[in-house]
Amino acid sequence: MIAFNRYYNKFNILSIFLVVVSLILLTFKGLNFGIDFKGGTLIELRSTDKEINISSLRDNLNQMDLGDVSVKNFGNDTDFLIKFENNENKNVIEEIKINLDNSFGNSFDFRRVENVGPKVSSELLRSGIIAISVALALMLIYIWIRFEWQFSLGAILALFHDVIVTLGLFSLLGLEINLSIIAAVLTIVGYSMNDTVVIFDRVRENLRKYSDIKIFELTNISINETLSRTIITSATTLLALLAIYFFGGEILKGFSLAMILGVVFGTYSSIYIANTVLVRLRVSQKTVLREDDQNKLN
Repeated sequence: MIAFNRYYNKFNILSIFLVVVSLILLTFKGLNFGIDFKGGTLIELRSTDKEINISSLRDNLNQMDLGDVSVKNFGNDTDFLIKFENNENKNVIEEIKINLDNSFGNSFDFRRVENVGPKVSSELLRSGIIAISVALALMLIYIWIRFEWQFSLGAILALFHDVIVTLGLFSLLGLEINLSIIAAVLTIVGYSMNDTVVIFDRVRENLRKYSDIKIFELTNISINETLSRTIITSATTLLALLAIYFFGGEILKGFSLAMILGVVFGTYSSIYIANTVLVRLRVSQKTVLREDDQNKLN
């Protein structure tokens, strides 16, 4: 049996440090919002000339006074993704086409052009915040009804930790936040909650069975009893996400990275945050039996 409980205090300190640093980063550095939330233009190009590279394409576009231009490969070396913020010139796409034709010949196929205006981007940002807030609220309501308040508090803190630390890392690395990242965060919320509920169910079951075992040891027993399920679920999920990250192209890198971080933090928090809350609050068999008696009376 692995003694997870031996490291409760050390990992609690680590978690507090990560959350504090993440909150500082989010407050003072903020997030790098993509064109979905800031507004701007996205162009997907395919080149018929294999000699054209990112550097030459970026240098050419920088001469057009488009502002901060991002040029990346995705898929293969002849596919390019161009992003720049809102430009007041309504004919900017036509001017880019003319400029590229003059510089490289008729070598580019404009496969996709998307433009997000300031009003739409602000609405998308507001919708994204609402979506995350509603998901968190519904999760909290479910866990509050499903478990005793001590368990609910542990699940809430674990959920808060996973979301904040993931966003904090994105802030630290300056990675772009777009709609796919919002989808990843919502998935992280569900994944983290699922991991925590599985262990909590076993803890409650063991609390009813063993009256002479303290919660410090009982949480460790419960974690070990569900460990095979946790490892199998996390490992198979990570294998799929790693494949997407390395082979899914530039567009899916942000989404897959957010998911990878979420799975790792979700597994960690379900063991070292959610369970340590039960230990700190000194949950015992009486806690569960008292709740059972109240349910029978109702």
